[in-house]
Amino acid sequence: MNNKTLTEIQEMWKKDCQIDDIELDASSLNVPKLHAKYSELLSAKKLIQIKYEHALKDLQKDKWLWYTGKLDQEEIQEKNWDYDPFNGLTILKSDYDKFFGADKDIQTALEKLEICKVTVDYLQDVVSQLTWRHQTIKNIIEWRKFMAGS
Repeated sequence: MNNKTLTEIQEMWKKDCQIDDIELDASSLNVPKLHAKYSELLSAKKLIQIKYEHALKDLQKDKWLWYTGKLDQEEIQEKNWDYDPFNGLTILKSDYDKFFGADKDIQTALEKLEICKVTVDYLQDVVSQLTWRHQTIKNIIEWRKFMAGS
């Protein structure tokens, strides 16, 4: 359950966010279960985000060593990278950032991290909504009382 994609989590929430307005007591009793479910998902995604952040930093360090010619041949072979990151071009140090930003491995790692961050943000919103769901249910009850004239 902890390795769900953002789309899968959104689909789960579309179902779970429904409040049964006929059986408000059952909806109210279900809140702690839903809160636990989405809090668990949130915690797991936060841990994955930390792993992605560390992996990105390691990759950036290795790529910097590679671009600056400080990575030894054995490590270059291990990583299956070209021996010359610039394909024979002479690059100014000030241009390293352009190559760094265009590096496919770094872009892929950044994309994974950003998707994870969006998922964490989404789950934080879901948990926040669940935290206040009892108030929504109370408001429904109060509105019904008002409409019934009591």
